[in-house]
Amino acid sequence: MREARPIWTSASLLVYLGGLTVLFSALAALVYLSIGYGHGAEAGWALLVLVVLYAIAHALRLRGRTLAAGIFAFASVIAWGVFVALVFTWWGWNGVGGSFSHWSWSRLALWLLILASAWDDHRRFRFPLIKLISAVVGWLFVIDLITNGGTFTVVVTFLVGLAYLGVGAARNARPSAFWLHFVAGLLVGGSLLYWLHSSDVEWASVGVFSVLFMAVGTRLARSSWTVFGALGLLAVATRQSIVWSEPHSHGFAFSPPPIIPGASVRYAVAPGLRPWPAIVTFAVLGFLYVALGIVASRRRAAAPIAA
Repeated sequence: MREARPIWTSASLLVYLGGLTVLFSALAALVYLSIGYGHGAEAGWALLVLVVLYAIAHALRLRGRTLAAGIFAFASVIAWGVFVALVFTWWGWNGVGGSFSHWSWSRLALWLLILASAWDDHRRFRFPLIKLISAVVGWLFVIDLITNGGTFTVVVTFLVGLAYLGVGAARNARPSAFWLHFVAGLLVGGSLLYWLHSSDVEWASVGVFSVLFMAVGTRLARSSWTVFGALGLLAVATRQSIVWSEPHSHGFAFSPPPIIPGASVRYAVAPGLRPWPAIVTFAVLGFLYVALGIVASRRRAAAPIAA
């Protein structure tokens, strides 16, 4: 069975919203119940939530409600992870909630069990959103297995993001590839910002990488990369406009003038602030967005790529 391709409509929005609201309500109920019950009872309540969500998912699938079934299947995978974590805690395997700086076989087992559940539910329901869980938990498993925090964790995160990019590009025609690209962009972009966030040269590099993100988004017809690239350019423009507008304090300073009875209340820019660098910077950013959009549209028209 091929993957379902959700189409955004008013109906699908309500289904997504309703299913996720049920999930959050169930998790909130478990948090509340944890106040008055022990670990064993918590695991029992979590099992009840899991069974109910999974039963609803299968009932909707049998009725042909693919989208609603997929949302509840997505919720059931998360409920499964919560149930397993509570069972492990009940059994005294406290490494589940520990820090990544300390190796824990029980936490690794938790990640593997969640991955197995996500794989099985995706096979049964063919719902793309479930791949989001697989991508995030897969990254957690890798960094938990071979790193203990620090710079090496960021390096591994960057490499996992590139791996997701490669897999997503190879499976670009599948709807679930969107979530691989989405998580890949977060991992790669987050790693780059971790390394490049101090000097002007580093922030200029962020701008270059942001344009590369947009190029990847255009080439693969995946808008998530374009959005991340646009946010990167916005971050660069915001940072530089602050620096250039107030070189002494590296920030904006606003102070209210004395309030005169009967006069309108207004705020004056503090002396020494130069607003024009910020105005010009964002104007240039706007024109750059437009130029990049025109270039992207021409490339798509010349060589259209399947979404």
